Amino acid sequence: MGKELPILPSTPQTGDAAKGESYIYCRVFCSRENAPPLKLLLDFLKSRGQLPLIPKMDPEALEEWAWVHISLGYNRDRKPIQLFCLRDRGTYKEAFEQEQKQFLERLSVYDDIEADLVREHVRRARFIATTRLVKDDVTEDGYDFNGWILEFFQENCNGIVQMDGKGFFSPKGELIVELQDEISSEIDMV
Repeated sequence: MGKELPILPSTPQTGDAAKGESYIYCRVFCSRENAPPLKLLLDFLKSRGQLPLIPKMDPEALEEWAWVHISLGYNRDRKPIQLFCLRDRGTYKEAFEQEQKQFLERLSVYDDIEADLVREHVRRARFIATTRLVKDDVTEDGYDFNGWILEFFQENCNGIVQMDGKGFFSPKGELIVELQDEISSEIDMV
């Protein structure tokens, strides 16, 4: 299978502050076999006029296909967006399967064509790119920045976007399956 997946560092948080925060999760269920290296995401963001703030790391880590987590800042005065990659194999396989199962169960109550397409997409996913935003700290610029991250995975990894409190979106950005509740995520362990 390969080597153990590296966890890229995030900004340090105090235990009490991190526990009291509430998060917004957005996911892209991707059917491409592998997530692209982080360098491609960073190049995409820069091409869209975004300047991602990342922790200092070995440049070779940005070329790695088997990444798990990175913090992407959009403003020095705001908490960064956490980006996770859960795969259908490897270290976080159980978390991937739990997220996939949870969404398939929630989608099972819908019986329209759009829900069938979404269910099939979730079922065929090979990895889930998940962003986590601190609800009380994110700004409009942060939501825009997050949107570019989601678009990258949607376009480059045959993905379908899900946003907590909203639902699933078509490639054109139209809400196609509404899921208004927020989903607890298995990635809280990271």
